[in-house]
Amino acid sequence: MSLINKASFRKLALKRLLFFSSFAKIKKNKNICSQIIKIIDFHKPKKILLYIPLQSEVDVMPIINELRKRKNIEVYVPFMKGKSFVPVKFRLPLEIKKFGIKEPLFSSFRNNDIRLDMIVVPIVGIDETYRRIGFGAGMYDRFYDTLKKKPITIFTQLKLCKSKEIVTQEHDIQADYIITM
Repeated sequence: MSLINKASFRKLALKRLLFFSSFAKIKKNKNICSQIIKIIDFHKPKKILLYIPLQSEVDVMPIINELRKRKNIEVYVPFMKGKSFVPVKFRLPLEIKKFGIKEPLFSSFRNNDIRLDMIVVPIVGIDETYRRIGFGAGMYDRFYDTLKKKPITIFTQLKLCKSKEIVTQEHDIQADYIITM
């Protein structure tokens, strides 16, 4: 019988992630972003989904800014729709939506069938199966389940929070890479 469940692990991991000094966070963000760029340069994706970070997540905005300058890569971010999201091209300005998540101002979905080559996903933690523990809404799991072809998946976290017990389910996504410090 498990001594810890997903919800209690998530609460402990989030508490741990919020206690970084500003200097340590800046340094970790820079190192993690550098590693992600190396993976991007190696795999050369054409369409990549990133995220607009919350305070407890790796700040991938430098990656978004760099990739937007490249002519051969399209950068997408999640746009919440129902209990999941659709990928939309990153555009400014951003507005704060549900859960404090920033999204581009975007009123229509011209292409719901975008074939992503790579996704970068924030995590709260992982367990022994290396499956994602997120914030609890299940948006990434639902989105990932709709994909016909699974893209290269990168999990990011400022400090690895790993449960020694299995707290995830089959539907929780796994990554090809886990980048943390």
